[in-house]
Amino acid sequence: MPVFTIPSSPKLYPLTDRAVISLTGEERVKYLQGQVTCDVTSLTEGDACAGGHCDSKGKLWASFWLANQGEQLLLVLNSSLVARQLPELKKFAVFAKTDIEDASAQWQVFGLAGEGLSHWLSHEAGDGNLWQGGVIIPVAAEHALLVLPKDATLPDLPTGEEQEWQGLMIQAGLPDMSAEHQGDYIPQMLNLQAIGGISFTKGCYMGQETVARAKYRGANKKAMFILQGTATAQVTVNQDLELQLGENWRRAGTVLSVCQQHDQCVLTSVLNKDLDAGTVLRFKDQPDSRLQLLPLPYQLED
Repeated sequence: MPVFTIPSSPKLYPLTDRAVISLTGEERVKYLQGQVTCDVTSLTEGDACAGGHCDSKGKLWASFWLANQGEQLLLVLNSSLVARQLPELKKFAVFAKTDIEDASAQWQVFGLAGEGLSHWLSHEAGDGNLWQGGVIIPVAAEHALLVLPKDATLPDLPTGEEQEWQGLMIQAGLPDMSAEHQGDYIPQMLNLQAIGGISFTKGCYMGQETVARAKYRGANKKAMFILQGTATAQVTVNQDLELQLGENWRRAGTVLSVCQQHDQCVLTSVLNKDLDAGTVLRFKDQPDSRLQLLPLPYQLED
């Protein structure tokens, strides 16, 4: 059984490890459209989607959630990515009428999850996703991110622990890369195409040739998987994983994101696509640990 189950009613999860990058100015949409994998021009005020920002070789600087807040575009991402990713995003902005900045000091980010969340959101926010000067970003069924100004009134909901939210996101198959993996993966390796984070019709953007080749020539042999099992010690991002081959073990990948409660953990890792559902894995430095694959909640096809 999953380590975390969705709450029976909506909860609010304060998130301390999220950064918010803002783009303002009249050419913000045009500029970002040429930088990231998602179709920025398709987002009207209140809309949101997943996306990725790649280097020229198609390797990810960051995966993120993008929201059109009206006056600005907001990228919500793991805060560890910003130091390297933000300068890359700003590199060509000098030629466009847009300002790009780390706006984390102006915004606060929360998770929302629980049965009945869609009904609660429709009652609180109506038909749109704008609320209290901020924006709601649906990320999965009955799961959303809430990005609010620092001085906004918070929803009157019970609060949950950040660790619980992280576990729910992993079990929903949502990628959360951190600085340890910058430059390691193309977007399809984090399943961004499966959650609407890649447009194959939008035209050119940074790394687009590699992303298109992975789709149309079958060049990508890896995907992000969810694993669940036991650990005998603390698990960390980028920890090596091994898979069992008879009586032997072979390196398979590393931990992308993880949530651990005592000896139980759920995690994501980028692994070969052709793994059998019954494949047994372990942490390399924890020989007695055991991990099994969980089914993804979506199809991987582009």
